[in-house]
Amino acid sequence: MSNEGKKVKVHYVGTLDDGTKFDSSRDRNEPLGFTCMAGQMIAGFDKAVRDMEVGQTANVHLEPEEAYGERREDLIQEFPMSQVPEQMHGIKVGEKVMLQSPQGLPVPATVCKVTPEAISLDLNHEMAGKALNFEIELLEVED
Repeated sequence: MSNEGKKVKVHYVGTLDDGTKFDSSRDRNEPLGFTCMAGQMIAGFDKAVRDMEVGQTANVHLEPEEAYGERREDLIQEFPMSQVPEQMHGIKVGEKVMLQSPQGLPVPATVCKVTPEAISLDLNHEMAGKALNFEIELLEVED
């Protein structure tokens, strides 16, 4: 029985291949709710939950194309210091900033290079290019 189009609640633990935990609804003691296969989740996570039954736990391994995609070099953007707001002039490599898309949506970025002339920002998702592992427990399904 498919959960496609249904509201579901899950607990999950996400790890990288080296065992590093990057996220966990269990640690927050807050299940994640979403509509299955509605594009709210990364593709591989959605697919795993689609055919699960309440009470079932699944362990899935997702390659980057089923998760946040491959890293793209074209998503590293350089901005001349003359275009950078004054309050950002002391920013350091590794810091996170929030940009705005032409549609007004927030776009997270990571500072990857700073010179006196320019700042380079990486607009890739921080999990892009990484294989992800999830332990997913389906808690409930609403029709």
